[in-house]
Amino acid sequence: MNITFRQLRVFVEVARQGSMARAAATLHLTPPAVSMQVKEIETQVGLQLFDRNGRSVRLSTAGEYFVVHARRMLADLREAENAMARFSGLEQGLLTIGMLSTAKYFVPRLLARFNADHPGIEVRLRVVGNREQLVQEMHAGEIDLSVMGRPPRELETRAESFAAHPLVFIAPPEHPLLAFASVQAEQLQNFPFIVREPGSGTRTTLEAFFAEQRVVPRVSMEMSSNETIKQAVMAGLGLSFLSLHTVGLELRSQLLALLPVAGTPVMRTWYAVHLQSKVQSPAAEAFRAFLLAHGEAYLESHDRVLLAR
Repeated sequence: MNITFRQLRVFVEVARQGSMARAAATLHLTPPAVSMQVKEIETQVGLQLFDRNGRSVRLSTAGEYFVVHARRMLADLREAENAMARFSGLEQGLLTIGMLSTAKYFVPRLLARFNADHPGIEVRLRVVGNREQLVQEMHAGEIDLSVMGRPPRELETRAESFAAHPLVFIAPPEHPLLAFASVQAEQLQNFPFIVREPGSGTRTTLEAFFAEQRVVPRVSMEMSSNETIKQAVMAGLGLSFLSLHTVGLELRSQLLALLPVAGTPVMRTWYAVHLQSKVQSPAAEAFRAFLLAHGEAYLESHDRVLLAR
């Protein structure tokens, strides 16, 4: 088969996005160009790799097998590029950082500072919807470094803590519990709760907190989006428990308020994580070193202001 790495990148992106148009936007190509590349790959393979349904596409059975090999070949190419970059010692090239939605509230600001010192490095952020997807993309070699709260046990990784991660109870500004200087966990049983979906790190931490306090919360809604939860709390539909790093804007704007629940904030940790088997490029090493050196101070100053409100 006479298939180029460029075509493989297009194929893998279409498989990830489930749409020619979205893949084209991500790759900065036109949809016809993406469609042409996909058709060329299918011609070379001799099989239909996607099932088309209007504007959306999904991998065929043959495509499911082929994407595994495509990702492996791209990962091998990336490994070769990283190895050559280490020989030259250059801080340049592409750096792909993976994260879940909670980290997107602070990582871009850290990246802005990083880019000022490392202008030769092109950074791509990959924000994924769930932890399982992030682990899969790390395993496939598509992510150089991940920012996460729970390093995966299912992969051999190197995880280094770089900052504290406080989680807090939030309420609408007029909530009656705000009249108390300190709220006991038992008092929370009288109010409905809007929580993250089962399996999320935030939900796991909340359940552990309530179990320790021997409290059973009244869960009224489950949502997979921090933004949707914040809107629901602001609308007065219930209380919630979220990362402090997700609610800074709303607290400063007085759209939400921190509940002074005894035993909070619940402290967890942010980690910089990468595969042990993956050769790290100078760009990835530079960002890892930057996170370890500056991440804690940046987030600590951010948290101190919010917790003092």
